Amino acid sequence: MRAAAQDRGGPAGPRAWSRWRKLPWAVVALWVAVIAIAGPLAGKLSDVQANHAVDYLPASADSTQVAKIQEALPGGESTDLVLVYHRDAGLTPADRTEAARQSARVAADHTLTAPPRAVPSKDGTTLMYPVSTTEPGQDDDARTAFVDEVRERAKGGDGLSVRVGGPGAMNTDAQKVYGSLGGPLLYTTVAVVAILLILIYRSPLLWLVPLAVAGVADALSMAVVYGLNRGFDITVTGQSSAVMTILVFGAGTDYALLLLVSRYREELTRHARPQEAMAAALRGCGPAVVASSATVAAGLLCLLAADLTSSRGMGPIAAVGVLCALLAMLTLLPALLVLLGRRVFWPLVPAYGGEPVRRRSLFAAMGGSAGRRPVAVLVTGGVLLGALSLGVFSRPGDLKLEDSFTSKPDSVAAMETLADAYPGRSSQPITVLAPTGRADETLDRAHATDGVASAERGRSGGGWTELSVVARDAPESAGERNTVNALRAGLDGAHVGGPGAQQMDLERSSTRDLRTVVPLVLLSVLLILIVLLRSLVAPLLLVAAVVAVWGAALGIGGLLFEPLLGLKGTDPGLPLLSFVFLVALGVDYGIFLMHRVREEALAGAEPTAAALTALRTTGGVIASAGLVLAATFAVLTNMPLTGLVEMGFVIAVGVLLDTFLVRTYLVTSAAVALQRRMWWPGALSRTPAPPAAPQEPELLRAP
Repeated sequence: MRAAAQDRGGPAGPRAWSRWRKLPWAVVALWVAVIAIAGPLAGKLSDVQANHAVDYLPASADSTQVAKIQEALPGGESTDLVLVYHRDAGLTPADRTEAARQSARVAADHTLTAPPRAVPSKDGTTLMYPVSTTEPGQDDDARTAFVDEVRERAKGGDGLSVRVGGPGAMNTDAQKVYGSLGGPLLYTTVAVVAILLILIYRSPLLWLVPLAVAGVADALSMAVVYGLNRGFDITVTGQSSAVMTILVFGAGTDYALLLLVSRYREELTRHARPQEAMAAALRGCGPAVVASSATVAAGLLCLLAADLTSSRGMGPIAAVGVLCALLAMLTLLPALLVLLGRRVFWPLVPAYGGEPVRRRSLFAAMGGSAGRRPVAVLVTGGVLLGALSLGVFSRPGDLKLEDSFTSKPDSVAAMETLADAYPGRSSQPITVLAPTGRADETLDRAHATDGVASAERGRSGGGWTELSVVARDAPESAGERNTVNALRAGLDGAHVGGPGAQQMDLERSSTRDLRTVVPLVLLSVLLILIVLLRSLVAPLLLVAAVVAVWGAALGIGGLLFEPLLGLKGTDPGLPLLSFVFLVALGVDYGIFLMHRVREEALAGAEPTAAALTALRTTGGVIASAGLVLAATFAVLTNMPLTGLVEMGFVIAVGVLLDTFLVRTYLVTSAAVALQRRMWWPGALSRTPAPPAAPQEPELLRAP
């Protein structure tokens, strides 16, 4: 009866077959409607990005309180600039006249809080004019226009350099850099993924399908994140938007081509109709894909416990990217592949009734070496990862604000000039907000604080008075940090902020978040693995492996950041964010390998054969997935922000270590060494193992 039904058009006859034929078209039509709604919302995501340093800080930070109170003062938050005139051989009278003329022109065109006053350096090479205005208010576009106009007014030439620095210029340069990320990041990611997919599948058409689906998923994820921002006030930064795009294309492509399509191509040799082959492929790999992506999302959502606003927003934003990629790859991609039929695989079209291509497997050979001396391989790999982790102690110190850009913007060059020309005066004021009734007392105490060069009263309003305090030491130096700490300890009832204080609060919050979020990620991932693998030993092994990879990747970064990449500091958020991503993504691959090991063991294979067969059958897929994911994160190393470069480097290196060392050798060796104990205390650990059979001939063959 079943054969007769299949002859009539499918398992349930012509009517069922007719529904099968219509389903892909219905899915595509539904996605067209979704994108028609999501597209306009996705385009608004860049409008709600918050990229000021204070936007990354928790609401409880002292410097955050300063920024909020400043916004409430008359005129809103001020825009503070410094016009820097410099000539190596010493400023000439004509230089000084031109500097006075230009600063006067700025004062004539704008309402400043005080007339520009020249501050010459002792060596006569530099002249600076502090400029402050509340004219642009809190509008970022107005501030950018003001800074750009000042830069147009301040021009040098004939050996005279003129630069515009200060916090206002630094914020404007940062906004421009973040605003420029979207296009180059997307284009580079698409190009890298396209090249890899063409090389992996050797088809001129196939790579277009998942890439187009990933683009659709990216648009949907941006629309969803925009909705979360509007509805729940989730902080969206340029960094989190960039990482989301990387995850959509990296993880989405992994789920698509390297899992679903591989299984679908195999099923096409067993089923005459693409619809039936796709249904079988989804039944075969769908649960594993869903489980792994859910694990990644759960790990990322642990960032909601972070104190840093930027990290707390990164969690749901990245999880949205993963889940939107999963949804698109399990619905839209199958529909498109079915509609395109077998010809999408041209020139290597899988024929119904044919045999999958079999060739010598590199992973079979690797597994053979791990299987012969599992303990030796395990110990050697562990020692290697431990040695690489020691590089963490060689990494550069915490990243300074002026080192946050890979190419030096005008504001950073101005700060460097000021630091050299005014060694006893900071070019970056510390902002103190004191209750108005105690402003005079606070000002006197600020003058008397060790490390303070000068202090003066500023705006008042709402019960607060603003004080501008200049430290003797360079911005973000140990001396300035001591001055900030002394002001916070000695000025009762006052808040101390400004760029240097913000960076200090950022580092402290990052340290706190590392202690809080890491245990949550480990616990949540471990519990999910215990449920999926029905074991305690195997999940502990996978978690220990990804933690070792994280340490080794950070260590390699510490060794190479400065000598190879020229980076002068380490982003405070790097340890936490790289941990969350490497643990979540590493466990993702571990699920596929260990799920196959368990499947082979349940089918009756003895433990060594189960581990080596799992590696042979999944190694190529996991390796291809790892290459694609590492390549997409490596795209971040070409971005103009140091934090993104460091994150992309560490995660790319970690994914490669996880793919080609940990999964291939260490986890496989541990499975061989532990035998049935791998599945303790589950029932599989108590199942008697069948007699071992020779495996070498089988290891040399792979589908």
